[in-house]
Amino acid sequence: GFIAQQVGYEGVDLTVMDGGHVNPHITNVDLVRAFESVRGVGLEVPMISTTITSPNDQTAYPILAITGHTQVHLYRLGFWPYSTRPGTVPDVQRRLAEVRNDLISLVALARNYQMVAMFPNRAGGFVGEALWDAQAIIGDMDPQWIGYYFDPSQATAEGGVSGWEIALRLALPRLKAVAVQDFTWAKNGTGWKMQMCPLGEGVVDWQAFFQILAAAKYAGPISIHQEYMAQDEVGAMNKDLEFVRSHVKQAWNTPGATAN
Repeated sequence: GFIAQQVGYEGVDLTVMDGGHVNPHITNVDLVRAFESVRGVGLEVPMISTTITSPNDQTAYPILAITGHTQVHLYRLGFWPYSTRPGTVPDVQRRLAEVRNDLISLVALARNYQMVAMFPNRAGGFVGEALWDAQAIIGDMDPQWIGYYFDPSQATAEGGVSGWEIALRLALPRLKAVAVQDFTWAKNGTGWKMQMCPLGEGVVDWQAFFQILAAAKYAGPISIHQEYMAQDEVGAMNKDLEFVRSHVKQAWNTPGATAN
C-alpha cells in the first residue's frame, strides 16, 4: 500500500487469499488492520480479490461480513476449473450447473453484507474464460449483485484477434471492474504459453480497449496487475500507471466518445 501511494496509485485491490495481502484463514483482525493501514496512508480500497468459489468455504462468511462492514462492496470470486480432477475430460454442462448452484448461494450470502460478486474471465480451462459460459450462468441473476471482472489479456488469450472485443461488449452491461495486464506468447518446450509483460509491450489492443470503455462511460475500478518480473519493481509500477493514465486521458477526452 505504501509503495502504491508513493508511485501515485489511488487505491489498492486487496488480495484476501493464500500468499496475498491477507491470509483468509486468520481474517478477522488481519483484514480490519489491512483496511486501516491502506486507508491510513490516504488510499482507497475499491475492491478485494478472493479465491471464494463455494458457500461451503469457511472463509467466505467472515471475509464478506467484515469487508461489507468496512464499506467496500466489490469482491472478485475465485476460479472454477472445468476439469475438477486433473487429466479428466470436463462435462461442460454439468460443470456450468454446479457453478450456477455455487453462485446462487454465494450471491444470497453476500447480499446480506451489501457485497457485489464479480466473475473473472481467466484463460486456461476455467469457467468464464470465454464469457459466453459465464453469461449462460449469471445472465438472469440480478446485475446489482453479480457482474464481471474483465481482464483483456485473458480475453485476448482465449478469444484471439476479435474475440476479446465481443467478450468485452457482452460484459459491458454488468461490468463492475477491470484488470489490466499485458502478455506475449512464448514458446515453452512443446507449446505456447502466456508470458506476462509490462503494459503496451504485449499483444493487447489497449487503444481499442479503453475507447470501448470510454464510449460505454465506464466508471468502475481499473486494477493494474504486475505479474511479470521487474528489476526495478517501483519503476515498473510507475511505468504501468503512467501507461494507463495516458490511455484513459486519451480515450475519455476524445470528442465523440459517447455511448453507442
